[in-house]
Amino acid sequence: MAKVLYTDFEGIEDIISSMMDNPQMKKAQARTTLFNFWDKILPDKFKKKSRPFSMLPGGVMVIACANPVVAQELSLYKVILMQKFSPYLKTLNLKVKDLKFDPKKWG
Repeated sequence: MAKVLYTDFEGIEDIISSMMDNPQMKKAQARTTLFNFWDKILPDKFKKKSRPFSMLPGGVMVIACANPVVAQELSLYKVILMQKFSPYLKTLNLKVKDLKFDPKKWG
């Protein structure tokens, strides 16, 4: 029986490095980082009642809301929220053109 040598395995560092070079992975990481900034731009009363849910094509960020009242109130703050998001978007090189507040995504 021939002796099997296990020397052709890639190290975990090489695997992670190749994953991080993937443009889709970089974009996902930037979006996750952006989602983490949501609480920093939000008025305190909405922090436990809303959270980023996803990104739609065309730069639309979907925000899950606890109920329709929160969604409506946040929609009134949309311009202010977009202005507060602007520095984070520039730093992460992302484009968010609109915010969509959706109570159906809460859960």
